[in-house]
Amino acid sequence: MAKEITSRSENYSQWYNDIVKKADLAENSAVRGCMIIKPYGYAIWERMRDQLDKMFKETGHVNAYFPLFVPKSLFEAEEKNAEGFAKECAIVTHYRLKNDPSGHGKLMVDPEAKLEEELVVRPTSEAIIWHTYKDWIQSYRDLPILINQWANVVRWEMRTRPFLRTAEFLWQEGHTAHASKDEAIEEAKKMHDVYATFAEEYMAMPVIKGFKSENERFAGADDTFTIEALMQDGKALQAGTSHFLGQNFARAFDVKFSNAQNEYEYVWATSWGVSTRLVGGLIMTHSDDDGLVLPPKLAPIHVIIVPIPKPDDVILQKAQEIADALRALGISVQIDKDENKRPGFKFAEYEMKGIPVRIGIGLRDLQNNVVEVARRDTKEKMSVPLDGIDVFIQNLLEDIQQNLFNRALKYRDEHITRVDTYEEFKMVLEEKGGFLSCHWDGTAETEELIKQETKATIRCIPLRQEMEEGQCIYSGKPSKGRVIFAKAY
Repeated sequence: MAKEITSRSENYSQWYNDIVKKADLAENSAVRGCMIIKPYGYAIWERMRDQLDKMFKETGHVNAYFPLFVPKSLFEAEEKNAEGFAKECAIVTHYRLKNDPSGHGKLMVDPEAKLEEELVVRPTSEAIIWHTYKDWIQSYRDLPILINQWANVVRWEMRTRPFLRTAEFLWQEGHTAHASKDEAIEEAKKMHDVYATFAEEYMAMPVIKGFKSENERFAGADDTFTIEALMQDGKALQAGTSHFLGQNFARAFDVKFSNAQNEYEYVWATSWGVSTRLVGGLIMTHSDDDGLVLPPKLAPIHVIIVPIPKPDDVILQKAQEIADALRALGISVQIDKDENKRPGFKFAEYEMKGIPVRIGIGLRDLQNNVVEVARRDTKEKMSVPLDGIDVFIQNLLEDIQQNLFNRALKYRDEHITRVDTYEEFKMVLEEKGGFLSCHWDGTAETEELIKQETKATIRCIPLRQEMEEGQCIYSGKPSKGRVIFAKAY
């Protein structure tokens, strides 16, 4: 094998890091906790971004861009939001450097260049956006405002892992303003649905849709809707959140509008976002001990054609004909024209990168009017007639996409466990992992104690909550429905 990686069963964390590195997705940078997203990793993010952007625009949203820097006074305006992000904030205090008098070409902060007001490097953009919306909104005729931005944010994390948790990351954040509570709630739910559709139909990653407990809500939100996915190590991944912000930010920034009766009201708000952590979720949902596995709908390259044993004019001509036919169907294809590497080495490289389909073609294949087709998800190889190869590959890609979802769904469903006692809860959490469906008394105190003792949190209260009379696994107090606990990234 060209690039060996640690097996999942041996060390899941190292397996993940090995894939990120050896599939050429990302690498560490000179800044601790920040990553360099390499071209192949960025191509996957582009596929995600472009599809999500299309879905946002289909639901009436438009893109804009707001500043990276937020005046500290604006950031402090909504207290819960400020408190929630305070420990992760990076602050700009000066605007200039000067030569260090000690010499040696070093620089120092110029004490005379201190900013009149410190600037927060955005961990999220509600403050700067709602300060802007105050100037944009006067009447109900100005509403709704349906804006999204693609941006980077900074949250100064101490424990980082590429894509999953980094000090700087890429994301999108939607920020909408509405004339009524019902309209804002409808918006938050609509974007929640968009995220769930994207996760399942494009990432082939099944999710549980629900809303957060009060402890786990976004800081400054009245309600947070979430999609929760399960990774192959039995830990949960919060894959996307949509927040109903009520009138909290409108009150903090005094954003009012005159309604149809010429009375002034505070505006209702939502915000919603997903980030490059989805790339991490993609890796951990599908990949194996031979490397990355990508669902075709998000793969930068759908098909790689490898001449065997090496390229020559006759094989390359036929490879080009196949590639042209596939591209006519919207399938992304590359032809390997490298004459130096052996086919076995190339096969391992393309497996590592998760390319969904590999076509091997040699002179003997051409004589028999066939090619060898290998699918990445099952590693199955088959001899396929050249006639109709384009339609065959198109159908195969659809089958791979569905198979990856079915496989992930089977794993997820097998790892949802109903537990009724705290001892059972702890045992399943340690021995099996996954989602634990259990009764909770609804108090923040119980939730926090369970978290302290087991590191498990309430991932969501499912929209389709299993309603039944029961007793909280921890306190024994009455409960009317089950919630989902898990350890999480």
